[in-house]
Amino acid sequence: MRRLLLSACLLALGGLGTMGLPPALAQEDVVAQRKQLMKNIGSHMEAIKAVVDASGPSGSIAPRAEEIHRSFANLPALFPPGTTENTKARPEVWSERAGFERAAANASQAAATLASTAASGDGAATASAFREMGGACGACHRNYRAR
Repeated sequence: MRRLLLSACLLALGGLGTMGLPPALAQEDVVAQRKQLMKNIGSHMEAIKAVVDASGPSGSIAPRAEEIHRSFANLPALFPPGTTENTKARPEVWSERAGFERAAANASQAAATLASTAASGDGAATASAFREMGGACGACHRNYRAR
């Protein structure tokens, strides 16, 4: 009986996710998640850049571009109000939320274009799409990321 009760309690607590954590711990978790996501995107962009600069086979970068595209799908959700500790996110992320979400959507669309051009094998189109992707990242960082 005791083991069953303990299991039920653990299961209930596990189902709460970050809701069961004190607010400070929940904030640290979401900040850590978005920092890791941005590092992953940066790593993918560096690898894609190396292939584009070398005029390598663009099809090889399609999976990385797809991963970037998927990353942007939920990006705004990783910036809930109050998650400003230990982060470079500027206050405009929250005060200009519609603009931030539009910038994330633009980056997502640029990543989708990069993925489709890379998969097509068209090196010139892929290089152009990569530059657009970089521009979309830069536009968001200029407005919403502290240096």
